[in-house]
Amino acid sequence: MNDLRAERLQVMLSPEELAAVDDFRFKNRMPTRAAAVRELLKVGLASAGSDGIDGVVAGEKSSNYGVFGRGPDGHTQDTPEPGED
Repeated sequence: MNDLRAERLQVMLSPEELAAVDDFRFKNRMPTRAAAVRELLKVGLASAGSDGIDGVVAGEKSSNYGVFGRGPDGHTQDTPEPGED
């Protein structure tokens, strides 16, 4: 493992988001999903401006900034999350 990559980031993706990452990966002949995600992050942050947070409003849902729309309520589930009753 590269010493410069000591931090691990876990991300949950919808099937559509995963397909988009895989399409990008294969189109650009990237060796792994992780490499594709790093490149997409680099491109996205560069397009957002030098500080990478232009247009971000505190309290906004992360789904407001996603590639794929999820509606005003974001993801919904029929069963409650653990700890929610």
